[in-house]
Amino acid sequence: MGSSENDKVRIGLIGTGRIGCIHAESLSFRLPQADLLCISDINLNAAKDCAKEFKVDNVYEDYRKILERQDIDAVVISSSTDTHAEIIKGAAENGKHIFCEKPIALDLSQIDEALQAVNNAGIKLQIGFNRRFDPNFKKIRELVSSGKIGKPYLLRITSRDPVPPPYEYIKSSGGIFLDMTIHDFDMARYLLLDEITEIFATGDVLVDTKIGDFGDIDTAMITLKFRNGAIGSIDNSRKAIYGYDQRVEILGSEGCATAFNKTPDQVAISDNQGIHTEKPLYFFLERYRESYIQEMREFIDAVKNDKTPPVVGKDGRISVLIAMAAKRSLEEHKPVKINM
Repeated sequence: MGSSENDKVRIGLIGTGRIGCIHAESLSFRLPQADLLCISDINLNAAKDCAKEFKVDNVYEDYRKILERQDIDAVVISSSTDTHAEIIKGAAENGKHIFCEKPIALDLSQIDEALQAVNNAGIKLQIGFNRRFDPNFKKIRELVSSGKIGKPYLLRITSRDPVPPPYEYIKSSGGIFLDMTIHDFDMARYLLLDEITEIFATGDVLVDTKIGDFGDIDTAMITLKFRNGAIGSIDNSRKAIYGYDQRVEILGSEGCATAFNKTPDQVAISDNQGIHTEKPLYFFLERYRESYIQEMREFIDAVKNDKTPPVVGKDGRISVLIAMAAKRSLEEHKPVKINM
């Protein structure tokens, strides 16, 4: 695309679930350089509801109708995981730039085929690891990259949901490591500016026995080793009764950087029972609303001004590779080496 200030990136949205509607809201009302022209979903009524709410005129049941349009510059893929790779290939063949939610696929060969199609077409692909765009986590990365806390020794990531997702979602999610922890694997690489070389994962079904019936776990503890010698830990739970728990800490040779939970306000009440503050924001859409807007803003900028997106296909592939290694470690009860 040209770099004229009058140019807008013309976008089609594929998939109108929770994340899809978040992106629709950003593209329609918060990003003046974007023009959301059309929406599709296999649930046509859901697509129509989303289009009505965000004032989009064109609605399709078949996403290929979007790919065929000559007036579309880019697509945002927020459909179910099992459709991502195929839609990426179709978008690439039609010369559309792509923003795709994680993961690209649950199979490395499918990921490689999709990334090859992107490479062959010479179009841009950004993967939806929105937490990179959270201001608090971004500042921690800057503290590490600038050397302010010295050489990193220890990384600790806490990521806990307030309630488990619906059973229907769990059945097709690929498991906790490919669905939930995949964000934390990406954050670990992002925050330390380094690659993970070894992983050890342990976990169990402690929250809801039915999750175990689907062959998944709901509670996990993961240890990471990094190329530069640092050690990391990730703890996950599908249920933290006090809210959406998202914390990060990095200890280095010259100091420690910590990102705390976001709360509705910063007020503390002190009385004879103790000191009381608000619980963390309850839902991920609230906690990361700002990061969803910012990641889409940077995608639009990459398309409009011919820049490399901040999260590329390789990042998406590596995160899946790590998640697969974690699953293998859990099954075999031993550390697993990761070869990129």
